[in-house]
Amino acid sequence: MRRTILAVVLALPCSAALPAWWRELPRKPALSARFTQESDSAVFGKLHQTGTLLLARGGRLRVDYASGLRVLADGRQLVQYDPDTRTAQRMELAQAVRDFPLLGLLLEPARVEALFRVEPLAGDAVRLVPRGPDLPEVRVEGRNGLLKALAWTDPTGARQRLELLDPRVPPRPAPETFRFDPPKGTRWASAER
Repeated sequence: MRRTILAVVLALPCSAALPAWWRELPRKPALSARFTQESDSAVFGKLHQTGTLLLARGGRLRVDYASGLRVLADGRQLVQYDPDTRTAQRMELAQAVRDFPLLGLLLEPARVEALFRVEPLAGDAVRLVPRGPDLPEVRVEGRNGLLKALAWTDPTGARQRLELLDPRVPPRPAPETFRFDPPKGTRWASAER
């Protein structure tokens, strides 16, 4: 009987040991939260930013920093707007995810296991071990059934942490929430328009 139980346990997929919030993450239609973002770099020192974050299925994202900086993705394109310089930059979302793989973690959680090996940690945390050379190892934490924090070291050696302060599943956001309407006088930093 012990051998039978052991065989059944060994045959279970690795995800069975993962926290419930992690297994449910790809099924959430949307996620919103206030956040803090911290960076600790030998070059730039400690930086701290705050803002709000809204994610929705289909590669849609809205990040509004308290400083005024805004990042929007409508599922096809990603736009970053800096109101201080009235400058916007646009790129294809697929390219942005290739250039910034952790963006894919937020936008396409169902694809994470193709890029990372997921290992359960104590409590409600998992470690994402990269399958390729250009990705960082990431510690991801959840709380109350939702994503709570991400921590990693970027290619420059800076330690990064993104913490969601009050994550929740909001009502389905309207598509225009993720569209960028350039204010008058906006200059585009790239040739794409």
